[in-house]
Amino acid sequence: MSASTLYALAAILIWSSLALTSVQLANVPPFLLVGLALIIGGLCGLPRWRDWRVPAKTLLLGCYGLFGYHFCLFLALRFAPPLEANLINYLWPLLIVLLSPVLLPPTRLESRHWLGGLLGLAGCVLIVLSKGSLALSGQHGLGYLLAALAALMWSSYSLLTQRVAPFPTGAIGGFCMASGLLALLAHAALEPAYRLNASEWGWLALLGLGPMGAAFFLWDAALKRGDARAIGTLAYLTPLLSTALLALFGGGHFGWQAALALLLILSGAWLGRSRS
Repeated sequence: MSASTLYALAAILIWSSLALTSVQLANVPPFLLVGLALIIGGLCGLPRWRDWRVPAKTLLLGCYGLFGYHFCLFLALRFAPPLEANLINYLWPLLIVLLSPVLLPPTRLESRHWLGGLLGLAGCVLIVLSKGSLALSGQHGLGYLLAALAALMWSSYSLLTQRVAPFPTGAIGGFCMASGLLALLAHAALEPAYRLNASEWGWLALLGLGPMGAAFFLWDAALKRGDARAIGTLAYLTPLLSTALLALFGGGHFGWQAALALLLILSGAWLGRSRS
């Protein structure tokens, strides 16, 4: 097994705990949670702080991806059932394919890509229908929309990193630090003060060092050492592992609707990435 594959699998395994870990911090204000977790994650890259010097455009893109994605995801996990919101969020591998012609021309989509998109959309609709309504104005509807927005932000960030000047893996630490400081400023301006208890600090440390820290570095290292298309297909393991962890540890009931939705989303993503 190549080094790039090992790096990618390690990142995927760590990412699978993101939703479960964030659910344990449901009482922490979202800006505060994102800010502290990203700063802890940025500390992972402190030994390579010299790599943090990147063009302003690249730094803004990093903040858009890391800060924007996690803020929307954490809110989605609060406003909708965690298991369902988590499944919608993991449409991002499929969106990477569907958005590639828009963000990375002259890439073109074939019929298999459109079919994969329809399968993924069917999975999302099934998730909403399993709650008895297609209305997007209620509390759950807002959570579903935020989860979809999170998927859109991460997929577009992943594609747009290919349109900026190449940057070293160590620069991810700078992205985390800048995004974390931005989130803490928003917390100070918009949210009430909050004091974390000992248990919450423990979960926060796990979140920052793992899914919002080491995983970013591992994923970037994998992409820089291997074939991005081959490595990208491994991302479809993430929703399976993440959803299983949520169901196993009380984050939701993994009923037949969730199982079928997961199958549709994974099938659509695989079809969109596979070759003819």
